[in-house]
Amino acid sequence: MIRVVLADDQHLVRAGFRVLLSAEPDIDVVGEAADGEGALAVVRETLPDVVLMDIRMPGLDGIAATERIAGDASLDGVRVVVVTTFELDEYVFEALRAGAAGFLVKHTEPAELVRAVRVIAAGDALLSPSVTRTLIGRFAGTPAVGAPAGPADDLLIGTLTDREREVVGLVAQGCSNDEIAARWVVSPATVRTHVSRAMNKLHARDRAQLVVIAYRSGLAAPG
Repeated sequence: MIRVVLADDQHLVRAGFRVLLSAEPDIDVVGEAADGEGALAVVRETLPDVVLMDIRMPGLDGIAATERIAGDASLDGVRVVVVTTFELDEYVFEALRAGAAGFLVKHTEPAELVRAVRVIAAGDALLSPSVTRTLIGRFAGTPAVGAPAGPADDLLIGTLTDREREVVGLVAQGCSNDEIAARWVVSPATVRTHVSRAMNKLHARDRAQLVVIAYRSGLAAPG
């Protein structure tokens, strides 16, 4: 079973998500919260696989709650999907940088919501390539959300092989493993190995953070 926690200050949104997800035989909604502090408490109590986290909530917002979850070693298996009203939202980039594994818009179709939960639970990132490129191109260079790489980041980037640097850049462009494999004329499994090694070296929790690191460090450039 995929265990899910819902965090949103709107009861109707939580109720709608619960009805949709609970109808699936492999998904169990194990908790709800109306703010960030409540989300943290429920997550620590239930240890879900996936958290659907609203960005704008009273008190501790979804970005701060996501950062605390991502920074807690005891919650290493928890993946956060931020939920927003608009796709091109500056807060989405902040949430990805804070450790979110992907994002959804609230008007997502029911089938897409279910698919998203399964994708995240499987350990993949939920990033639409076209939206991700536009999002980062629009916000990555702004001081509030596009903080430049520091000395520690530069040292980590220096540990990458040429192939790993290339694969990080392609992931940041929105390329899937299959697309990279076709470009390199190798198997998708080989690409997954390079991606996994790059993530380990850069201390990226998932593919989403790899994208953020790539733009912040200059391995990829907006546009």
